[in-house]
Formats: sequence, structure tokens, C-alpha cells
Amino acid sequence: MKRTIRAALRAAFAATLLCASAKAQPAEEYPARPVQVIVSWQAGGLIDTVGRAFAQMLSDAAEGRFVVVNRDGGSGIVGAQALASARPDGYTIGFGPITPITTAAHTVRGVPFSIDSFDYVCKVFENVMGVTVAEASPLRSMAELVAAIRARPGELNYGHNGTNGLAHVYFANIVHALSLQVVDVAFRGEAGMFPEILSGRLHFGMGTLGGVRGRPLRMLAVFGDTRSGEAPEVPSTRELGLPTLQPVLAGVTVPRGTPAAVVERLSDLCRTATEATGFRAVMDRLGQPIAFLDRVAFSAQAHRDNAEKIEVVRALGLLPD
Repeated sequence: MKRTIRAALRAAFAATLLCASAKAQPAEEYPARPVQVIVSWQAGGLIDTVGRAFAQMLSDAAEGRFVVVNRDGGSGIVGAQALASARPDGYTIGFGPITPITTAAHTVRGVPFSIDSFDYVCKVFENVMGVTVAEASPLRSMAELVAAIRARPGELNYGHNGTNGLAHVYFANIVHALSLQVVDVAFRGEAGMFPEILSGRLHFGMGTLGGVRGRPLRMLAVFGDTRSGEAPEVPSTRELGLPTLQPVLAGVTVPRGTPAAVVERLSDLCRTATEATGFRAVMDRLGQPIAFLDRVAFSAQAHRDNAEKIEVVRALGLLPD
């Protein structure tokens, strides 16, 4: 009888261990197959370049395959919608600015997702953006640009990467505060906008520091409270007394409901990827500082950013009816 009880206990203990092992396997084995990385901006731009470098670092860290798929359009809404509707198993993730979630979702009618449609895995960098002109442009400062717009109301035009996206909201905030009249032109990404600035067909545009680097372009101001360490010669909007919004938060997101163990595993892989020498070399070359945050800190910052943007778009009258 005692032997029977001991045998039963051993069997029960073994079953418990097996069950615990089975529950742990998804995180331990992840990724067991290729992971699709949705980049919501067009190929060839800064976000795509950083995304592909980061995907390679994730592949190396996980000894798996993270494959970038561009789903651009609608100020990033197309890609964000594809991610929100994906199966929440960790095999479809998003990379890039979270502006489609924290900004465009509040300015475009019928967007089928919100801040709560996603889990926030890690922040990788902050995408510093500023007012950009061609190197050959006679405009040398924001004061000169504002004066030119006022001298020719409704005649000057500027580019941004999507109507009511954050780049558009950045400058719309200034236009509203200073009562300016200027024509905005939407592009699917800055890669398509820069040639128009250089050709003279656009008078200026909203570009990123990384995108401007290496091109015959220069910035008149960066959006934020302080100057960027990557371009210390460029004044911030705060010091110029202009309306200011913070830099764009960019990182890895997944559909809400992705298993916590997989999110934790992804966050760990993100930390390893951001610390990789190869990734740091790419970011240095692009002039894009790394600003890693883990899943808890990134989620908190994303929700604060979302609340701030709701107030801004409400003040600008950009909330859809």
C-alpha cells in the first residue's frame, strides 16, 4: 500500500513538473519561427533604416529571424491597424514611432484602435524632429522663416509625413499660435519629402535629425525643451519661445493580449539589441541617440504622451467630429 502511495506521489510530482515546463516553454523557446516586424513608414527612410538594423540585432540575440515588413500610409495608421488586428502571440510586432497611437488615433475619424489596443515592449530611441530647409535656402533662422511666411501669406508651403500626424501637429501648433498662413503638403514619409525641399518645390519641411544628416539640408530649430546633443548648434523651440512638444517616442509594440512571458522575453531581447555594438554603430552614423526603456517604463511614458497629445489636438481643433 505504501509503495502504491509513494508511486502515486512520484507520478503526481512528475506531472506537476511537466505542466510547469509546458507553461514555460512559449517564453523559453520564443521565437520558434520567424517574427514579422511591421514598420509603418516607407522603405528607405530613417525609421525603416533603424528598424532593419534593430531587427537584425533581435535576430542575432534570439538566434531566430525577425523580418521587416513595410506597411506605410495614413501617418502610420495602416501599419498600426495591421498590428492591432494581428494574432497576439508575439510573432507580429511593431517597430517605430508610436505617433499613430498617441496622435493620429485622435485626429482621424474611425481609427479602430487606441492606446489600450497594444502592449508596450520597450522604447528604443526618441526621434528628434525639426524645421528643415535646403542648405541653399536663404532662410537662416526661424525668425526669418516666420517673417517670410508673413510677407507672403498663403504662398509658402511645407512638407510633413502625413496629415494630422505628429510632424503636422508640431508645426500646426506654431501656425495656430502665431496666426500664420502657410500651405502644408503631406507625404508618406520624409524620404519622399526631402527631394522636394532640395528641388525648391517645397520651401521647408518637418524632418528628423537622422534623416537630415548626410543630406544638403539644415535645421532651423528642433522641437523640444532643449537642444539635441547630436546638433548642439540648432536652437530648440522652447528657447525660441515657440510652442513646444516633446520628441517622438519610438520602440517595439505588440497587440494587446500577447502573453506576458513573451512580452518579457521580447523586452529582454530589446535590451540586448540596443546594447549591441553593431546597432550602436548604426545609430551613431545616423545621429540618433538610443534611449532604452523597459516595458514598464515605456508603457507609463506612452500613456502620458497619449494624454498630452489629446489636449494638444483638442486645442488645435483637430479632433474628428
